[in-house]
Amino acid sequence: MDANAVAELEKAGVKVGAPERLFVAAEWRDDKHLLPVGERALVRDGELTAHVTLQPISKLWTGSAKPPSFSPAPPPEYHPFFILIEATAAGYCRAVRNTETDQEFERLYRHLLRRPDGTDRNPLFSYLQGAARLYMSLRDVSQAEFEAVVGRLHQSAKHHSTHVGSINYFQDVLRGVLGA
Repeated sequence: MDANAVAELEKAGVKVGAPERLFVAAEWRDDKHLLPVGERALVRDGELTAHVTLQPISKLWTGSAKPPSFSPAPPPEYHPFFILIEATAAGYCRAVRNTETDQEFERLYRHLLRRPDGTDRNPLFSYLQGAARLYMSLRDVSQAEFEAVVGRLHQSAKHHSTHVGSINYFQDVLRGVLGA
């Protein structure tokens, strides 16, 4: 958890008690150039937006909590973490008017799992990373819990992939998150 990020969001009027209502919104330099999420992220809470400074994921790991089994489904206490990341992914796809393939989501989640503070050529990676950083700024999350959540997202994208170019993960999971 990051008390500075919480204070920054609260000052802007963002309701930090319900992270499942938030997502990292796409931010444009101009009509054509999407800005990747850097140190600061644009957070959306309904119609309210606010910029917040977020630390790297590795600096946000807190404690040594071990997550329970996510089979057959993650327990309800983890749902807000999943929803924030998936809402960010859906919002990104809607903003750029491009649905990433199941294979690309699978690759991005695997990369986030392996290199949580890394970079990627696909700007969506910085948004997925920003969503994890936002949630971890609001709630205590251990490294094991982070890895379990991102690992489950990777499995979900892989499970939905039926062929090269399929977009089932977006259609079956993400579309309903924001009404994308």
